[in-house]
Amino acid sequence: MNKPLSLALLVGGIILIICGANASDSAASGISRFFTGNPTDKTMWLLIAGAAAAIVGAAGLFRSSKSS
Repeated sequence: MNKPLSLALLVGGIILIICGANASDSAASGISRFFTGNPTDKTMWLLIAGAAAAIVGAAGLFRSSKSS
């Protein structure tokens, strides 16, 4: 994986994690947490996708920096 793509995945993942953290503090997530004990599905998908993208991006950066 090339370095710009890895960097874009890392930055995009961090942005998704921040959006997920903000969504977890929303009123809808609070109501969902009150009734079900879990935050909304949107919050969970933002956090999961952000973590996955950040991990793939970081792995691509570390792997390409060692081979260059």
